[in-house]
Amino acid sequence: MKILVVSDTHRYQGNLYELFEELDDIDYVIHCGDVEGCEDEIESVCEVPFVAVAGNNDFCSFLPRERVLEFEGHKIFVTHGHMYNVSSGLWRIIDEAKDRGCDVALFGHTHRPTYSTDGELQIMNPGSISLPRQASGNPTYAILELEPNKPAHIELHEMTI
Repeated sequence: MKILVVSDTHRYQGNLYELFEELDDIDYVIHCGDVEGCEDEIESVCEVPFVAVAGNNDFCSFLPRERVLEFEGHKIFVTHGHMYNVSSGLWRIIDEAKDRGCDVALFGHTHRPTYSTDGELQIMNPGSISLPRQASGNPTYAILELEPNKPAHIELHEMTI
């Protein structure tokens, strides 16, 4: 199973829609928050199942603040990250994901791509597909590949503009 992971679109979906055109082998899309009310529009354009969580800018949203998804024998914790203070460190989100028995934790909020591991837990922020804040200034996203009885495989990607 191949999953596109994005975050922090903030009502600027152009790069995301471009990815939908380029990536024809995606099975699922996960948005890690700050979709700002555009989740229905994104879902209508997306040709595969789509889920999102609420971020700190998703005011009055009916989206859940976090989700635990299960695919191919993997448990994936998805949250925006602001409630776990990810800007100051990852230990809170790591503890929460482990407490929930997850082997992957996905988050956003910082607009900077990051990847790390803590034991068997893989932690990843895809950065922002719309408003990146890392040095390169290029939009980023991730591909999460899952197979039964194999560790999750995560790749971060930069779009060149």
